[in-house]
Amino acid sequence: MSIVWIAVIAASVLSFAQKWVGYQAPPDVLERPRIARITTMLPIALLGALVATQAATSGVEIVLDARLAALGVAVVLLALRAPFLVVVIGAALVAAGLRALGWG
Repeated sequence: MSIVWIAVIAASVLSFAQKWVGYQAPPDVLERPRIARITTMLPIALLGALVATQAATSGVEIVLDARLAALGVAVVLLALRAPFLVVVIGAALVAAGLRALGWG
């Protein structure tokens, strides 16, 4: 078994253990205002980090290409409260257009 598979199995076991420990936490601990605020904001922060990583990197390099322009259009459309389908299609059209013009 390679070191990669050992790492994958170890990460899976640790992830399961962490989730199990979370279920064992008493409800009064989770209802504290500070903990509730953190647990509410944590998924947003993780999703933001994922979007930033996927939009601005290629391998180990930071790149500025059509993905960032499409992300900018998506942010503007979301700020204008456009329907989600319009946001996705608008961002896709901008990315496709810029790539057709040879950028990114």
